[in-house]
Amino acid sequence: MKKLLNILVILVFISINTVAQKPAATIPEFNFFRLDNTSFTNKRLEKGKLLFFIFFDTECDHCQHAIKYMNEHYTAFNKTAVYLITQDVKSKTDVFMNKYGQNLQARKNITILLDLKLEFILKFNPKKYPSMFLYSPDKNLILYDDNEQNFPDFLKKIKSN
Repeated sequence: MKKLLNILVILVFISINTVAQKPAATIPEFNFFRLDNTSFTNKRLEKGKLLFFIFFDTECDHCQHAIKYMNEHYTAFNKTAVYLITQDVKSKTDVFMNKYGQNLQARKNITILLDLKLEFILKFNPKKYPSMFLYSPDKNLILYDDNEQNFPDFLKKIKSN
C-alpha cells in the first residue's frame, strides 16, 4: 500500500511539473495533523511572524540534508514560525526527526505536521522534495526553493526581516 501511495505522489509531482504550476503565492486553507493526531489548520498559524514551511519525505536524501542543515542552524529561526510537513506516517517521521532534526523537536516555534489528507501538493504546488516556502506575516510568498543547497538563501531572508 505504501508503494502505491508513493507512486501516486510521484505521479502527482510529475503532473504538477508538466503543467508548470507556480508555488502558492499566498498560504491556502489546509488541515494537517500534529504528531498527537490533533488537527492543525491555517487558522492556527503564528501571527506577526515569518512563516517557513518545509515539505519533506522521510526517505528523501535531499530532505535529510535540508533538515540536518536546519538542525545545525536552528537558532537562526528563533523569530520565525516553522512548519515541517510530511505525508509519511508518524513512526517514520519520529525516526527521521530523531536522526536528522534532534534540536528541532522541542522548539516552541517549530511544528511537525502530518499531511494525512494529502493536501499539501495540490494546495501549495511544490515541484519536488524538499520544497521550502517562506511567507511574510501577511501570508504572501517571499521565497520558494526546492534545492536544499539553497537553504542559506532562506537564512539571509529571515535575518533581513
